[in-house]
Amino acid sequence: MHELVLRAPEAAVETLSDALMELEALSVSVEDADADTPAEQALFGEPDMPAPAPGWQQSTLRALFADEAAATAAATLLLSQDWAAGVVLQAIEAVPDQDWVRLTQSQFAPVEITPTFWIVPTWHEAPAAATQVIRLDPGLAFGTGTHPTTRMCLRWIAGHETAVHGARVLDYGCGSGILAIGAARFGAAEVVAVDIDPAALQSTRDNAAANGVAFAVGSPDAAGPPSAAYPVVLANILATPLKLLAPLLGAHVARGGHLVLAGILARQAQELQAAYAPQLALQVADEEDGWILMTARRAD
Repeated sequence: MHELVLRAPEAAVETLSDALMELEALSVSVEDADADTPAEQALFGEPDMPAPAPGWQQSTLRALFADEAAATAAATLLLSQDWAAGVVLQAIEAVPDQDWVRLTQSQFAPVEITPTFWIVPTWHEAPAAATQVIRLDPGLAFGTGTHPTTRMCLRWIAGHETAVHGARVLDYGCGSGILAIGAARFGAAEVVAVDIDPAALQSTRDNAAANGVAFAVGSPDAAGPPSAAYPVVLANILATPLKLLAPLLGAHVARGGHLVLAGILARQAQELQAAYAPQLALQVADEEDGWILMTARRAD
């Protein structure tokens, strides 16, 4: 295989990317041409905030072709276009054969939740100290244990085993199903995992089976009416949907039960407290990398 490397101004990137795919590039990646320099430009804002700009001032495009002839022909054709006046050819170079599966797998290591509770990809051995293990490979659905919000939720489950053990647990917005699996691992009597995304539901079913646990998986209707009582309600989503869902999630919490919310930035704490105040008094229970875990307990 050969890689065609081009530098392009912001206005040409989208057209150039589309043209490369039309010319049968096997893949196309776009990165900031000024990365790791004083001119580097951040594009991605925080959740609920727009990106500061639609694209980098200058981008590096890397297109993979089956052979050198195809890469050369693509470069010749593209650079002759009127709209490509600012596009510069940087390189056409051979790409060494690699075991791409092994290379990808090497990027994902076991994740420690507590010293005895770990998230472990299937191609890794579990650490010797791990007494609780969730086997989970990176996939399409959110929640592999690498994000602070997921880790904080799992830490809460591990630290509140007495609340989880024997309880009925709702995982609202289950993603990969990792929180539902964690609750099952710590002895929940019944777990209900719900999501609006069909891919997430399938991911949850697959991951549950791979971990040898079984629980109900379905659309939000599977949680039952708002009067349904769950001693533990988990929701790792984002602040805006959590605010909109406040009446519903609060109503699902049983007397003496726990509500555990994540996907919240530290600056959003007061917004969430205000949204849930009519039913429950949220408090910050954990914090990591600017994200917080908020919990509440309904009175007996």
